[in-house]
Amino acid sequence: MPSTTVTELTIGGMTCASCAARIEKKLNRMDGVTATVNYATEKAHVEHVPDVGVDELIATVVKTGYTAEEPLPPVQDPEEPEEPADPELASLRQRLTVSALLSAPVVLLAMVPSLQFDNWQWLSLTLASPVVVWGGLPFHRAAWTNLRHGAATMDTLVSVGTLAAYGWSLWALFLGDAGMPGMRHGFDLTADRAHASSSIYLEVAAGVVTFILLGRYLEARAKRKVGAALRALMELGAKDVAVLRAGTEVRIPVAELRTGDLFVVRPGEKIATDGTVAEGASAVDASLLTGESLPLDVTEGSTVTGGCVNVSGRLVVRATEVGAGTRLARMARLVEDAQNGKAEVQRLADRVSAVFVPVVLLIALGTLVAWLLLTDDPTAAFTAAVAVLIIACPCALGLATPTALMVGTGRGAQLGILIKGPEVLESTRRVDTVVLDKTGTVTTGRMRLTGVHVHGGRYGTDSADETELLRLAGALEHSSEHPVARAIAAGAAERCGELPTPKTFENVPGLGVRGSVDGRLVLVGRAALLTGEGVEAPATTEPGAVHVAWDGVARGTLTVADTVKDTSAEAVARLRGLGLRPVLLTGDHQAVADAVAAEVGIDEVIAGVLPEEKAEVVRRLQAEGRTVAMVGDGVNDAAALATADLGLAMGTGTDAAIEASDLTLVRGDLRVAADAIRLARRTLATIKGNLGWAFGYNLAALPLAAAGLLNPMIAGLAMAFSSVFVVSNSLRLRRFT
Repeated sequence: MPSTTVTELTIGGMTCASCAARIEKKLNRMDGVTATVNYATEKAHVEHVPDVGVDELIATVVKTGYTAEEPLPPVQDPEEPEEPADPELASLRQRLTVSALLSAPVVLLAMVPSLQFDNWQWLSLTLASPVVVWGGLPFHRAAWTNLRHGAATMDTLVSVGTLAAYGWSLWALFLGDAGMPGMRHGFDLTADRAHASSSIYLEVAAGVVTFILLGRYLEARAKRKVGAALRALMELGAKDVAVLRAGTEVRIPVAELRTGDLFVVRPGEKIATDGTVAEGASAVDASLLTGESLPLDVTEGSTVTGGCVNVSGRLVVRATEVGAGTRLARMARLVEDAQNGKAEVQRLADRVSAVFVPVVLLIALGTLVAWLLLTDDPTAAFTAAVAVLIIACPCALGLATPTALMVGTGRGAQLGILIKGPEVLESTRRVDTVVLDKTGTVTTGRMRLTGVHVHGGRYGTDSADETELLRLAGALEHSSEHPVARAIAAGAAERCGELPTPKTFENVPGLGVRGSVDGRLVLVGRAALLTGEGVEAPATTEPGAVHVAWDGVARGTLTVADTVKDTSAEAVARLRGLGLRPVLLTGDHQAVADAVAAEVGIDEVIAGVLPEEKAEVVRRLQAEGRTVAMVGDGVNDAAALATADLGLAMGTGTDAAIEASDLTLVRGDLRVAADAIRLARRTLATIKGNLGWAFGYNLAALPLAAAGLLNPMIAGLAMAFSSVFVVSNSLRLRRFT
């Protein structure tokens, strides 16, 4: 299969879901092209073979009646306001304001007969004409463009409906009896059965245009809020940076920063890019990136992430990643990819939207003919047909999924939860078992001294106290690089202060260390090390036991263990609260795993598993009929994360694990796994609620309109607010905590 290229296009001129469906259909007809068009984000995600150029893709969109261009890279001006002006929104606001002021008297005169005076109908015509012609111009223009391309969209329904009402009114005023002085006009919520030549529909024509402009304006404003989280994420980065050149600080734009450059970050400044602290110590506020409120302490050698804020001390950082390779850029890319995707439930809505408008036009025509045949009343027939045209709303169908997905993934990014795509949402609903990798996920992944036991002379005549045991063992282990040795040395230094320096030191591979400290020959390690030196070692089954002996006598035992994270027990309880069954998976000894599981409240433990066997364990659980989520952080978890029905990678882990997962948890806090599943489920529920409303609204509204039970103006109001309802419902996800 030939390799494909991915291109993102910004689409202009779309006014409803039918537009997106048409563009998508046209692009997918091209050889070697697979496209997804998102109405809410106004973008097309196109995978195409190298033989198909971007110019060809753009030309296809233009031929369909819309505009397309590759999105420009964001250029940030330090003086630029936070909310850049939106010309489309400003134009809509202006058109809406003028239309509302002109149409209000028209609607009032039509609805309240007591306000009607001689020749009021001509004032209504004067006020309604600019609304229909200028206010409705975007609908008429789009309808004409679509007609030239042999298509019909939401704008077609609005344009045909309003122009029909306006045209009927002109006929009645100039050729019928409606223009006579003293004409009075009642208002009915249902189909009007007045005499055809004396009925005017100027309030319908002007009111519908105004209501739909209001709906479009509120929808456009809401869509800006929908994308606010992603924009905020992309704007987190610093704009410029103080780079060290020959020991002198030179301020340059961040775009000119290169890997390996040293740059200075003062208190209150943002860290320009990912790097390693080369000099200084400080606290770093990563809350905008991770959602974690507590600042992180960093010193020389610590890794820092671009976009975080330096809270206290001066730092000199060596850049390790710049541009698209930074963690912030990868996060933004993950969120944007997820927002451009489509959930399976959305594809059904897209199929409906693609045929919706032609079907509505046929229903309107059928309504007109049926009323004429059954009642011989052209006024009622016309009213019902126009109501059918105006009540229909495929926009709500098109907005149902992408708006909820945009808000949900954006809110997730603010909380340190990255959702890879819409299909992930379906998985979270079905999951019933969560497999937790032990090291680095439930535990810190760092060894710590947990116990000191002095033998009290049982193995010799001399006894040692706890301080002496720790001083001598810690002094010797301080010279070793082994993780267990570092844990013992750190624990000894913490409890005893400064440690002596060994006179001699020797590492015994696989067994431990020996050397001379304060004139004593000290052994620290496994029981086999002691017995090899002729020292009787105490029998112990405790995992993580390290024996200490000197001068031929076993003096005590130290225990080290990978410590459980403070939040793991609470996290397990939260996962249980979501109806999930936790399973602890580890390559560690059974005794160690059981101890950790007991501490955090897990009943099912699978221990002694080799890295390559973890995926097999997941498959075995799936074979038992379980739907499995896997939480891990290491390279050895990548296969299991990919195999699981839902993979959650701790963001503190490796790139391999993150790449293989469906959800990435930016913080190394297991509680976020429960939050991530809750957010994904809430987002899916919002999508289904939106689609339920959108389908239900049309299923209920179209028969009512066809039956003559809705005045076209009321139909226009209902249609306008159906889209607003869907977007507003999605925006509730911004309050997720």
